[in-house]
Amino acid sequence: MATPLERWVDEQARLTKPKKIYWCDGSEKEAHELIEIGMKEERINGQPIFQELNQKTWPNSYYHRSHPTDVARTEHLTFVSYPDKETAGTNNNWMAPGEAREMMRKVSDGCMKGKTMYVMPYMMGHPDSPYAKACIQLTDITYVAVSMRIMTRMSKSVIDKIGSSEDFVKGLHSVGDLDPNKRFIMHFPLEHFVWSIGSGYGGNALLGKKCFALRTASWLGLQEGWLAEHMVIMGIEDPKGNITYVTAALPSACGKTNLAMMESALPGYKIWTLGDDIAWLNVGQDGRLWAINPEAGFFGVVPGTSMKTNPNMVRSLKKKGFYPTLFTNTGIDTDTKEPWWEGCDNPLPKNVLDWQGKTWNPSMEGKAAHPNSRFTLSMYNCPTLSKEFDNPKGVPISAIIFGGKRTELIPLVYESLNWQNGVFSAARMGSETTAAAIHKEGVLRRDPMAMLPFCGYNMGDYFGHWLNVGKKLKHPPKIFNVNWFRKNEEGKFMWPGFGDNIRVIKWMMDRVNNSVDAKETPIGYLPYSKDMDLSGLDIPKEKLEKLFHVDMKEWKNEVADIDKFLGGFGPKLPKALRAECDKLVGSV
Repeated sequence: MATPLERWVDEQARLTKPKKIYWCDGSEKEAHELIEIGMKEERINGQPIFQELNQKTWPNSYYHRSHPTDVARTEHLTFVSYPDKETAGTNNNWMAPGEAREMMRKVSDGCMKGKTMYVMPYMMGHPDSPYAKACIQLTDITYVAVSMRIMTRMSKSVIDKIGSSEDFVKGLHSVGDLDPNKRFIMHFPLEHFVWSIGSGYGGNALLGKKCFALRTASWLGLQEGWLAEHMVIMGIEDPKGNITYVTAALPSACGKTNLAMMESALPGYKIWTLGDDIAWLNVGQDGRLWAINPEAGFFGVVPGTSMKTNPNMVRSLKKKGFYPTLFTNTGIDTDTKEPWWEGCDNPLPKNVLDWQGKTWNPSMEGKAAHPNSRFTLSMYNCPTLSKEFDNPKGVPISAIIFGGKRTELIPLVYESLNWQNGVFSAARMGSETTAAAIHKEGVLRRDPMAMLPFCGYNMGDYFGHWLNVGKKLKHPPKIFNVNWFRKNEEGKFMWPGFGDNIRVIKWMMDRVNNSVDAKETPIGYLPYSKDMDLSGLDIPKEKLEKLFHVDMKEWKNEVADIDKFLGGFGPKLPKALRAECDKLVGSV
């Protein structure tokens, strides 16, 4: 008798009509076979799915060029489907379940004709973790099958784990004919089901990532009492060997991956990496907050990655690992078969193809590498991988960091007054856009907890959930806010950033350990400059004071904007946050 899993796969096959069905086992042999199929048999836009790169300089690495219309997440085509619109909230595009299913069935009918349906059994989280989830994704392209093996713990043992249960996360994906007019990413959180068609881009196609691990999992967390967050997880080891674990939420283009793999500028301090993008946070039996990274890989932005900005990432990319490494939409040096991108360590080659496969030189419009070109890489390649990465329990969190890109006003670091005040500081956080985001630079976009594009339900309820989780914690982490990006009158950054950010994190650790005092202001606790380790840095006293300067008169416009933004959540905004906002309004 067929299991619920087998019946579900058969049902999707009757709709999508693949030529054959292949059940993945997650083995190394299989991964190389899939890459061979992608190099020899499959095509996108007339080009092979994979090209082999220079195996001496970039071992076990392959190149993928996507369709030119399919290079980023498509937020306007991403929907959540609940019976009522209010549950989705204004932060999501909503579609009624009946309408959504009918539309998706129509565009998916026969979408896999002539192709192979790959059935991918995988775990989000360590298989032995009480917090892990068993998942199945279907796809019709080797790029997604190989990428999911890198990004998740894929194994046929997951099928045994699911057994005769109906409780597994489902994902149906097809690139279809890559028609942008038939491109939709549809979430059915009540059914633990994501249905994606028309895109092969990671954020739209690797359904274990943002689609499940954030949008769907945030809803699951609401039901089950935990948090699914867009966060780095890292350990900070001090010179005595003590390790403190923190999470950090930063919007896109604010340096999450650089932070997670930071090379410390302070002697004796080390960073241990557990994740650079997603954290699942649970209240432990000891009353502390515990974090796991549900993923097993990095899916990072390539441009700007170098030995200066992120040496540990460059080392990871150059390492020959058990899993292949993929580069998507970078430039290619045709003489050496190496990937090339703006901001890399190699000088501009003589002969370059751009991300669309066209001959390129700097005098031409556009860049060689697409601004959102990506690497897909196993966590196990990382030289700073924490020995706790595979601990099923996760790690206990002592501090949570929130931050954005603000050129003015917001100080380098401050500590929130308590959990409730910290949730308020995270709910109001914002970041100035880059040119790639909305074709305008310096426009402030509020992005609560860096989750605005990823919270799978009404964000007003999400704020309330954060407050409720805090009430369950006997030992809540301290909450900090950072801004590495403040500029002076000449438009130059006032803080060196990168490895020197350890100096800010050291102050946070000192606060966690109650070893330094701080100055209370209406926005939170600020450091005394004497408590910051600035050894080896040449920062004038007046510049330093400006980095920590808070004048509430200057905050008048900021506070008015916060009040307006939070007012947009109407009666869904928790009363506790309304009270925090009113208190801040009264301070200007």
